[in-house]
Amino acid sequence: MHPQYDRDVSRSPTEPAGPAEAITLEDALELVRQHGGRVTSSRRLLLRALFASKGHRTAEELSEEVQAEAPDIHISTIYRNLDELERLGVVVHSHFGHGPATYHLATAVHGHFVCEECGKLIEVPDTFFDGLAGEARTKFGFTIDPHHFAMLGRCADCS
Repeated sequence: MHPQYDRDVSRSPTEPAGPAEAITLEDALELVRQHGGRVTSSRRLLLRALFASKGHRTAEELSEEVQAEAPDIHISTIYRNLDELERLGVVVHSHFGHGPATYHLATAVHGHFVCEECGKLIEVPDTFFDGLAGEARTKFGFTIDPHHFAMLGRCADCS
């Protein structure tokens, strides 16, 4: 998780966990294989770092973690792997305002609210945006991707 953001998962305790919380590293590697991707040592290390974090990480943070085990893996390799893993549907990236893109496992897809005052990050269940997505489609013929960018505003503590 990016140190600037506090994590507040808005899933209620009675709401069932999503598939991301049950998927394993080996499941993700198999998904890569099924989509025609190669399982390289750098890709395995990168996925291991993503699974270990269970949160949002920048490419630079992931690169530092991978390079701690394999110093010869360049950050450009990390970026290429992240792009390929996103193309394969294994990871997604999001933008939280003015900082760098962050990455997390695609099976844990959710929306984001970011407080412009204190930087608090609130993960919002995917279904929260269903109404907005329906309105955008009906009124404008537009399909939104609520996962890519955060909704900026103020949290309850800063309002």
